[in-house]
Amino acid sequence: MEKGMALYQSAQFIDLWTDPEFDKIHPPRTVAPHSGIYRCVGCGVEIAVAEGHLLPPIHAHPHRLGTKEAWQMIVYADHRQKPG
Repeated sequence: MEKGMALYQSAQFIDLWTDPEFDKIHPPRTVAPHSGIYRCVGCGVEIAVAEGHLLPPIHAHPHRLGTKEAWQMIVYADHRQKPG
């Protein structure tokens, strides 16, 4: 297992989805545009954030000096009702 990777138990609940939203980098203390798991681009720490809530501020977790603090969505939480 690679260090700092999101984990899951059942592949049936995860779909591969390519969307430009996954490429966006969000500054600390900005509103999360989607609910999901966000990863710090500087150190790899992962957090879950609900849509509309603030991403963590600068210095919310330890970093090496000179490491960029920003967030990238790596897992989107789909709130749409599923069939069946």
